[in-house]
Amino acid sequence: MIIEPKIKGFLCTTAHPTGCALDVAQQIQQVRSGGPIEKTPKRILIIGASGGYGLATRIVGAFGGGAETLGVFFERPALKGRTASPGWYKAAAFAEAAGKAGLYAKDFNGDAFSQDMKTAVIETIRADWGKVDMVVYSLAAPARTLASGETVRSVLKPIGEPFSGATIDFKTQELRSLALEPASEEEIAATVKVMGGEDWEDWIEQLSAADVLADDFLTTNYTYLGSEVTWPIYYHGTIGRAKEDLDRAAGAINEQLKRQGGRADVIVMKGLLTQAASAIPGMSVYLSLLFKAMKAAGTHEGCLEQVDRLFRTQLFNGNQRRDEAGRIRMDDWELAADIQEYVKTHWGKITPENLNQLADFTAYQQAFLNLHGFAIEGVDYAAEEDPEVGMALVFG
Repeated sequence: MIIEPKIKGFLCTTAHPTGCALDVAQQIQQVRSGGPIEKTPKRILIIGASGGYGLATRIVGAFGGGAETLGVFFERPALKGRTASPGWYKAAAFAEAAGKAGLYAKDFNGDAFSQDMKTAVIETIRADWGKVDMVVYSLAAPARTLASGETVRSVLKPIGEPFSGATIDFKTQELRSLALEPASEEEIAATVKVMGGEDWEDWIEQLSAADVLADDFLTTNYTYLGSEVTWPIYYHGTIGRAKEDLDRAAGAINEQLKRQGGRADVIVMKGLLTQAASAIPGMSVYLSLLFKAMKAAGTHEGCLEQVDRLFRTQLFNGNQRRDEAGRIRMDDWELAADIQEYVKTHWGKITPENLNQLADFTAYQQAFLNLHGFAIEGVDYAAEEDPEVGMALVFG
């Protein structure tokens, strides 16, 4: 079948297997071109390993640092003429590349919140590694089924007062006004349950109880704080409340790890287009302006460049750039005064006519398509594709 992007709202419902595979191959080559990364932990578990910062971490750890990796994700294989999810194709491409490079890599497809998943991962660590050196938590799940059987869902809403702002229609490039009512207390609590630090804590507690954490163990969780421009819908909204809970969880995990000399770090990354971010009202305008300003300044980074810089300059050299809450800050280039001044100055001036003069919506569109394996240079999109791509799984 010939596979084309099918876009509905902020979602693309198809993915291109060859495009996704080439995207992964290009990221691997980019990391290799930077040379080996010293002091990289050699046994890394990535929870949320099939896209965004999680996949970038797996690529950097394995192909930059020579790490063995376990990847946990929840992706959909191809079925009855439907393509697989982009994360399925990318995880499969990583597994194939790791195998060819002689790098240990095993994959688990299913609900990372579930006890069955945690048990399967712990059993594999115990059998294959004995201990794990690093756990990266990079999950962006929309819902969570609790031990009681209740399913709770996260919401993207402001807190305390309504939010009104513009977003850009992906197809027509029209600006559309969005109005969101404030979240209820129940919605806030549910969002914290899904996107906060509780499950991160649970993973580390269970790994510790199973005695599979190495001495000087490290665990990290990626977050985003944004700038004043996006705070009303992001940092001061339901997502921000969940992100605050990561700080609480990091403190609790650090207390637990004191006996082993390990540590837990919350790492603040820059604003990037991920599948999760594309759903946030107003982020298309902000990111389009941000791309324009940072590209002009020569400081634009994608997920891979961010994680590569994190591994090479921050995590392992003892000279981390931390804020007053103890978080490692990788959003320094985004929050540079000249970049934010440009965004603030042009935030209310965007129209369909000047969209690609003041902002770079073309780059936003390309980044969105790239997430799904489209608009990747070197791919023949007119060629027939087999949507079914296999992958060996320990679980799933």
